[in-house]
Amino acid sequence: MRIPSIPGFDQQAFEKYFKNTGWLMLARVGSLAIGVIINNFALSNYLGAKAFGILNYPMAIVTFFMAIAALGLDGLVTRELLNDPDKKDVILGTSFWMRLIAGFATLPLVYAVYAIINHYRTIDTPFVYVLIVGFTSVVQSVNIIDSFFQSRVQGRAIMYVQVIGNLLSAAIKLGFIVLKLPLVWFIYSLLFDAIIIAIGYLITYLKNHNKLGSWQYSSAIAKHLLKLSWPLIFSAVLVSIYMKIDQLMIASYLDSVQLGIYSTVARLSESWYFIPVAIVNSVFPAIMNARKTDMERYHKRLQNMYDLMVVISLSIAIIMSFGSSIIYHLVYKPQFWSGAPVLAVHVWAGIFVFLGSASGQYLIAEGYTKLSMLRTGVGAVVNIVLNIMLLPRYGILGAAYATLAAYFIATFFIVFIPQTREQGLRMLKSLFLISLFQKIVKR
Repeated sequence: MRIPSIPGFDQQAFEKYFKNTGWLMLARVGSLAIGVIINNFALSNYLGAKAFGILNYPMAIVTFFMAIAALGLDGLVTRELLNDPDKKDVILGTSFWMRLIAGFATLPLVYAVYAIINHYRTIDTPFVYVLIVGFTSVVQSVNIIDSFFQSRVQGRAIMYVQVIGNLLSAAIKLGFIVLKLPLVWFIYSLLFDAIIIAIGYLITYLKNHNKLGSWQYSSAIAKHLLKLSWPLIFSAVLVSIYMKIDQLMIASYLDSVQLGIYSTVARLSESWYFIPVAIVNSVFPAIMNARKTDMERYHKRLQNMYDLMVVISLSIAIIMSFGSSIIYHLVYKPQFWSGAPVLAVHVWAGIFVFLGSASGQYLIAEGYTKLSMLRTGVGAVVNIVLNIMLLPRYGILGAAYATLAAYFIATFFIVFIPQTREQGLRMLKSLFLISLFQKIVKR
């Protein structure tokens, strides 16, 4: 089957990139479709706006502490395993215990944050719901196995775990809906999701002739990993604030009903964010190869990647924006219909997420990791400030505008840095379709 051509792109190269990402795309799209139908459409309509907001609040808090509990080890452990595969058991064992201890250590912090927020604004979600979801950080300590398979270039094994886990998760929630179970069962299902994935990782690890009993803890390796990972921890927390602070602030400034409506918007809008990650992971090795031999070709390939990101994200934004009213009236109950104009705004933030994913890899490749962290921090601050200003006046529509502005500022922050200004200008050329138009004209 021939991939449809896109004007301005090298068709042969595009087909090669698509084939590299094809299996991952297929699996993700399948999981996306099932997740949207069950976790968004069916579940939100069953629970109603208020209960759906209560369901989403625990994850809004816990997300920040999940980032802390992960200790920035995932990519770092993959690198350590690649560099020293003979120390597999001690690296995995040490990383597991570090994440397990960190997971338990975050639980008191979760309570402290909940208590502080509840002191100034009564929260509809009981703390026990937040605590249940908080144990997700503990369970996810097993996910360090993912790094092992990544180091062995066996991502397909992990893909199977994730796809099967998503299917089981959807089946469980659908069963709860059919049985008409109360909200607390769906709170537990959020923890079940993490448990299912963890069990899948363990089974897959053992089936590949590995032994958990061989894992060992080393204080020396723990110190070594922490020394390297602390900037990654900080960066992960900034990313979680940057991406999720709006939902936490909606519950604090407005109420659970508005959070429930906004949660449907965020899930629909963000369900496409796997696409830039899959594409970048596939095409960036080819871009980096060009950097070693031909800088002109390297920059051309970067420009092509930015153009591709804009074409895909812009297409999604236009379709979702103009179709938002139809989507909400077709699949949601009337109490959710006010989310349609919010989705029409929020979905445009995806353009900057797509471009940010592409330029983020460039920053890492060029050694600008601190700058990558800085622009995420700027985005987080802008998101918080704008939500404080806009939420009381415009409600959840203000949160969507805050997200849009924050993502734009964070993505194009590199324009203000001399070393990276050229890449920022390249992204602007892609954003305004200048680069794509030039390619079409040359043809």
